[in-house]
Amino acid sequence: MLAVFALRLAAGMIGCLLLLPAAVINPRFFRTHFLTALALAGVSLACIRDRAEWPLLIWLSAALVLAFVGSLVWGFEGAPGGRTFIVLTTLALAGSLGWLSMSNTRGGSRSDGPTTVASASASYASLLGDATSAALLGSAVTAMLLGHSYLIAPTMSLTPLMRLLIVLAVATVARLAVDGYALGCWTALHSLVSLKSEDAVYLLPLRWLVGFAAPLGLDWMAWQTARIRSTQSTTGILYVVVIFCFLGETISLLLRGNGMTL
Repeated sequence: MLAVFALRLAAGMIGCLLLLPAAVINPRFFRTHFLTALALAGVSLACIRDRAEWPLLIWLSAALVLAFVGSLVWGFEGAPGGRTFIVLTTLALAGSLGWLSMSNTRGGSRSDGPTTVASASASYASLLGDATSAALLGSAVTAMLLGHSYLIAPTMSLTPLMRLLIVLAVATVARLAVDGYALGCWTALHSLVSLKSEDAVYLLPLRWLVGFAAPLGLDWMAWQTARIRSTQSTTGILYVVVIFCFLGETISLLLRGNGMTL
């Protein structure tokens, strides 16, 4: 579970850098993202190294190398090839995440009843879940960290921050739609009596309230404060958004094995 979460966050954070103009934002911001992705990929590798298939190890090794070199590139003046390393590192992290997700789906499939999304499309559905989760986590953390940049550069254009807030809202809605599909498939195969289980009674409502409703409401509040250039308030709100997104996605991973989420 930790390996999946770490790769989702790393892929989302690096991918969000493609939305940011390097001419406006300090290169240190990009370098910090690469170093964070390097650490997260390392955590993922440490979690799965004993059971990982060799293609996954190759993907992860490539991601580690690219993240490390990318952090060096963004430390140079002008960051030569910086955008290229953003794309390549995102692809390597996404490939690692996709292989890990499909490996877990194949290994975790059960034959004792219809407790998960149909096996024929389970792998593809899990990839969609990983993509939307990465977008949600990455946009939330990147927006929060970007908010900090305005504390030391108050005259910086608000366009990058507003863009990330829009992406965060879209990612939350997309994630909601994917998990709604998974829940719809689950309820179609189960009696309502199954809702008496602890997962459904406690974790599922918490997942939707904390993981979707709260981030959407707080994102709207952050948008309103950013419009009046109260970036300190925006950053504080985004701190809470990150906490809720982390909690929501952690609960989602706990429920994933039952097929209630993706």
